[in-house]
Amino acid sequence: MEKNRLEAFSDGVIAILITIMVLELKVPHGYGFEALWPLAPVFSSYVLSFVYLGIYWNNHHHMLQTVAHVTGPILWANLHLLFWLSLIPFATGWMGENGFAPMPAALYGLVLLMAAMAYWLLQTIIVRAQGPDSLLRRAIGTDWKGKASPLLYLAAIPLAALSQWISMAIYVAVALLWLIPDRRIERALAEAAR
Repeated sequence: MEKNRLEAFSDGVIAILITIMVLELKVPHGYGFEALWPLAPVFSSYVLSFVYLGIYWNNHHHMLQTVAHVTGPILWANLHLLFWLSLIPFATGWMGENGFAPMPAALYGLVLLMAAMAYWLLQTIIVRAQGPDSLLRRAIGTDWKGKASPLLYLAAIPLAALSQWISMAIYVAVALLWLIPDRRIERALAEAAR
């Protein structure tokens, strides 16, 4: 299978997820700034999730640039990732509507953890399909961010019972960690082109 179909499908799913999330932002009754204040938790959770989906979209795009041939296991691993990403709007809405309460904050972390694990699985299956000397394997190296993120989510999930604000700070920190552009794959692609 051509990777273009996989990319187009994944791009479409992520675009729909963002659309679903923005449709959850209800127009307030009133015209002053005080009418916007009750929407602050919903809007904040939307912004965080938008950033996360953007990070996944960006990294997924870069990762697929290293793929020469799409296999059946790659297709299924990609669907597995999209499944967990598709739960982000639900977790986002529940968390925002309940003012970042402990249980919704913990569920949000669980969805982020599972998405991170699904991304790692997709990455692993791509490397396995392309061999240990594959471009992706060379590009990811030790992948310290990929290893640290699930550990941080694992810490944040139970911490939500203690303080949902600590969990939220961890989720924001992980997003900021990935928001810093990761040029590993771009450098590997440039070296391969030379």
